[in-house]
Amino acid sequence: MTYVILVVEDNERNLKLLRDVLEYAGYDVRVARTAEDGISLAASEAPDLVLMDLQLPGIDGMEALRRLRESPRTADIPVVAVTAQAMKQDRERALEAGFNGYIEKPISVRAFPDQVRGFLSDGQVGTG
Repeated sequence: MTYVILVVEDNERNLKLLRDVLEYAGYDVRVARTAEDGISLAASEAPDLVLMDLQLPGIDGMEALRRLRESPRTADIPVVAVTAQAMKQDRERALEAGFNGYIEKPISVRAFPDQVRGFLSDGQVGTG
């Protein structure tokens, strides 16, 4: 089974790195550069997992998560924050907001596919 991963990231370099690593690991990757586009794609494509940057143009990742959770179509999709906000309170705030996990940027190219696999296999909060 090929999993579909939606990456919501506005930074072109970060987006390319995430997409390349995930595709190399065998995932089918969809991309959105804004939270609004990410919400729309999640509703139409029903990905297996959403990787969401927190700092996005327009609405931020926290608001995007709230909107995803409001919709019956997207409420159960696991959403993981992938962010450069690396303070302990940032992680706690994201998890309290309802993110299924938290991965810090810069990502570890070696560890990232396993982190993603962990969210797909059991939905548990992973480590970043």
